[in-house]
Amino acid sequence: MTDTALDLQDSSFVVQLVYPALIALGLDIDQIAERCNITPDLLQTSQARYPHAAQQRFWQVVEEISGDPLIGLHLAEVMSLHKGQVWEYLFLSSPTFGDGLQRALNYQRLVSDASRWELRLEGDTACLDFTFNHEPTPEQRHFVEASALYLIRYFRALTHDSFAPRHLAFSHEAAASIDDYRAVMGCDVAFAQPSTTLTFDAKVMELPSSRAEPELLKLHEQLANERLARLQKQDIVVAVRTAIAETLEQGQPELNEVAQRLGLSVRVLRARLTEAETSFNQVLADYRCYLAKRLLSRTEEPIADIVYLTGFSEPSTFYRAFKRWTGMTPVEYRDYKRTQLKAAP
Repeated sequence: MTDTALDLQDSSFVVQLVYPALIALGLDIDQIAERCNITPDLLQTSQARYPHAAQQRFWQVVEEISGDPLIGLHLAEVMSLHKGQVWEYLFLSSPTFGDGLQRALNYQRLVSDASRWELRLEGDTACLDFTFNHEPTPEQRHFVEASALYLIRYFRALTHDSFAPRHLAFSHEAAASIDDYRAVMGCDVAFAQPSTTLTFDAKVMELPSSRAEPELLKLHEQLANERLARLQKQDIVVAVRTAIAETLEQGQPELNEVAQRLGLSVRVLRARLTEAETSFNQVLADYRCYLAKRLLSRTEEPIADIVYLTGFSEPSTFYRAFKRWTGMTPVEYRDYKRTQLKAAP
């Protein structure tokens, strides 16, 4: 798990799936949206992406507001099973449940960079293993539990209740009575296991799909491949941002230095960033802005030190840049975030 939550992203689909469930449970949606910075763009744009680190914050806030140690499970109980995602159509239009499952897994990066499910077949047993691509926070057990229950519900719906989980193992500790988990999951549940794994009868893999459409399947695969290719073009942005983060304290990184660090020529790096619809200067500015805001809001670092840590040589240059990024001076921004923190319950 070498990636960080900053480098990884989730699809807005995740927010759009959970948001109506929050409303259904009667939670204070306005407070959650404000504290988690859930914007209209995330709720309305089907292909928007946002940093996975925001999800870590989301589960912490939702648990605090709900007071529910099983909030992930209870949200998954009322989540809509069909949101019109391309991976859903791949699943539905495939000839069998097994074909559909494998296709959906091949494109799961369209949902998130931060985690993945992998299929294993062992005799008459099928296993889905879950892993994060980073070191998760304790609150993210809610995401794991919600994902597992969502899949169980989704698989039951696809197979007209023929799908039945045999066992569910979680790598994290239980937050409530195991009987509470069993009642919701419909199978035996174990915690503090070596891995998070959902097991079920492999025979279900052979079940034919009642909605199989070979022609539509080709179209859905083409669309999924196009979207995946667009995401892969963004990988260079992550690599550049990481290189910038590693060298920023030494002063403003230059394009040729980062290109050399990545083993690319300046021309190739510039071209790949153009393909990703950005530029080196834009990636540098975005990372500096992120780092400055993080240091101002989460630490007591003197602003003079933040100037150095963000790669600026002069305080006046940093002040002008920060004002351009946020519309506030660094001092105003720090005071604003402190006021927000005090107002939070």
